[in-house]
Amino acid sequence: MSLNPQDLKQIISAGLLSFPVTDFDANGDFAAASYARRLEWLAPYGASALFAAGGTGEFFSLAPSEYSDIIRTAVDTCRGKVPIIAGAGGPTRVAIAYAQEAERLGAHGVLLLPHYLTEASPEGIANHVEAVCRSVSCGVIVYNRAVCRLNAVQLERLAERCPNLIGYKDGLGDIELMVSIRRRLGERFAYLGGLPTAEVYAAAYRALGVPVYSSAVFNFIPKTAMDFYRAIAAEDHETVGRLIDTFFLPYLDIRNRKQGYAVSIIKAGARLVGHDAGPVRAPLTDLSEEECAMLQRLIDKVGGQ
Repeated sequence: MSLNPQDLKQIISAGLLSFPVTDFDANGDFAAASYARRLEWLAPYGASALFAAGGTGEFFSLAPSEYSDIIRTAVDTCRGKVPIIAGAGGPTRVAIAYAQEAERLGAHGVLLLPHYLTEASPEGIANHVEAVCRSVSCGVIVYNRAVCRLNAVQLERLAERCPNLIGYKDGLGDIELMVSIRRRLGERFAYLGGLPTAEVYAAAYRALGVPVYSSAVFNFIPKTAMDFYRAIAAEDHETVGRLIDTFFLPYLDIRNRKQGYAVSIIKAGARLVGHDAGPVRAPLTDLSEEECAMLQRLIDKVGGQ
């Protein structure tokens, strides 16, 4: 399946997206066979695209050689089933190297994660994004989060200079900024909700003209994640409210106990439903036994899938 940037834009403009966790073995090394089985399990549930080596895939802790193995495994496993969008990030030359490697391996697009520098001018960040876009021909989605905070004017200039910049993912939660970007850029981008546990914000973002989001819980309750997305799309407020109350709000109580649990809780959930991806890597920490038991009760409430 070959997709040009506009094809990818059309695909990610509707449906649910997700970002699989990355499998590690008991020694903490990448487990390719387990990762392939994970993708084979998740692909049929109907996500529009999957992000390989994204934030929940612990991109920030991967070695370059592992990155190549992960993207290759994802592309080969999901060929003809679901598009693969590869995470890329870090310093500009490093992000370019990752983006080019992902394209070489057959990824259909790149999710450009924040650059990780603590301080940079808006112009510098825009130059960083432009350099990565110009280094590849595939579609690029920029992730506004943490130290990457592009405004509507900067994004408009980037859109003019970079035809393959086709998506904007919001991880800031700044409603005024989101509205200004959506109104100024119109249909130029596909817009994705990217706040942690995006389901909690899904109804509000849909009202802002951002109907698509990426789901982390798809990793362990894919049927429930799809049911929730369909309820949001159908404005089924009863189903949305029930799942928010019975699952997502108590889930947030667990997730918010420690920094980094937004990733750790997903790996815990995968293990609890029989799709163990191994532990998280330092500096993240795994959930305690007590917290895992709390999560298990929530999973049981939604039927375990």
